[in-house]
Amino acid sequence: MLQQLFKRYILLTLFISTIASAQSRPAASRDFYITSYGAIAGLKKDNAAAIQKAIDACNKAGGGRVIVPAGKAFMSGPFDLKSNIEFVVEGNARVLANPNEDVYKKSAFRSNRGEGTIWIGGENLQNVTISGTGTLDGNGISFMGAELEDSYVLKPFNITDPRPHLLTIVGGKNIRIRDLQIRNSAYWTVHLVGCNDVAIDNITLLNSLKVRNSDGIDLDHSKNVRISNCYIESGDDCICLKNRREYEEFGPCENITVSNCTMTSRSCSIKIGSENMDRISHVVVNNCVIRASNRGIGIQNRDEGTVSDVIFSNIVVDAHLFSDVWWGKAEPVYVTAFRRANGNNKDANWRFPKGKTEGSVGTVSRIYFSNIKGVSENGIYVGAESADKVTDITFDQVDLHINKTTGITGGIYDRRPARVDGLLAGSTSGFYLDNATNITIRNSSVKWGANRPEYYKHVLESHGVVGLKTEGLAGEPAFPGKLPAIKEYK
Repeated sequence: MLQQLFKRYILLTLFISTIASAQSRPAASRDFYITSYGAIAGLKKDNAAAIQKAIDACNKAGGGRVIVPAGKAFMSGPFDLKSNIEFVVEGNARVLANPNEDVYKKSAFRSNRGEGTIWIGGENLQNVTISGTGTLDGNGISFMGAELEDSYVLKPFNITDPRPHLLTIVGGKNIRIRDLQIRNSAYWTVHLVGCNDVAIDNITLLNSLKVRNSDGIDLDHSKNVRISNCYIESGDDCICLKNRREYEEFGPCENITVSNCTMTSRSCSIKIGSENMDRISHVVVNNCVIRASNRGIGIQNRDEGTVSDVIFSNIVVDAHLFSDVWWGKAEPVYVTAFRRANGNNKDANWRFPKGKTEGSVGTVSRIYFSNIKGVSENGIYVGAESADKVTDITFDQVDLHINKTTGITGGIYDRRPARVDGLLAGSTSGFYLDNATNITIRNSSVKWGANRPEYYKHVLESHGVVGLKTEGLAGEPAFPGKLPAIKEYK
């Protein structure tokens, strides 16, 4: 009798345990494999409809994981993410953008159809994670024209530029992107518009260094964003903060941190601007490495918006000259405020306030550089159209080693896209200051390498600077005995 009761007790316990275990494992019932919704591995079928079905089912069920299964490749046209999902690309899995330009219909910039389309999109999302150790592949070379020495020809188009941006999220909240490989975008790669509370961590982002406009991460009117532990290679800017006019209702770009990232760019590795019709502020960039880039750190204000309260610290910069296809002239640090050039190109109507053909430029102020170590072919450039437009800039423990390392002619500062001379011919000095107010340089140094063309000149050269302060600035001119270390022009 006791033995039978004990057996019944054991069976009842096991039954209750099984029920409880099933209830405690919601993840299994919340996994939506794209193959269960008709996706077929391979690079012949467009799986966009199947992927969208899986995403829609996951969203309708209240959330869960949409899974691209490990070890398989799936070709796909455009699809949209939805709230409360985690889009998981498992190990050695790949989602490849459809190379057919005709499938890309939605503009990346609303009514402005001349600057690309959207591959992976989503609007008014919340609680979205994109993760996994697999790959999102934009198939970028498929959308390019002929290959040149340092770039690809951009194909002509009539109204819509069909090149797809890889990922565009508009109006997102609580967005997470982690652990992925993201490759080969034909245009901007990760474009976050009006997003709030974003974390991007431990991604590898590898675009062709020959693809123009292939930005890495663009934060557009976004706030409360953390980017960390990423490796980025891109033909255009690696990380860029901006406020585009097409999305002006989302307000300023603010409260941004970037840390522990390694970057390479044919343009500017870390850039603020040039599109900025609002405010960019409260930004910290720390503990980063910039290698083999055209320009290292750049603030490029060209519109009526402002830039303020920014700290760059503990950064190593390695900058070299590239052709004029790419903006930049090997400036390790670049801080500028110039009105945008008058528009005469395809996107001119979107660069200026509505109804205008020219604009104004806002101020750049309270920018702090600390412990920056630069090896480059050019010096630091600070410039503005008037001294009141760039104010309160501090360089502390900024050490430069300037040496000619390529066959490309230097002695030029690149101010494009500006109404004044886009390419300013002048001398290469360690610090070249051109119209600014309250510039402080302390505990810094300039050294010259063995290869010194005749346009290499001063440790510090200033033109029209009000309130210049130096303390502990070490170094000799490029040609001691022929030039002064410091040259000031009032």
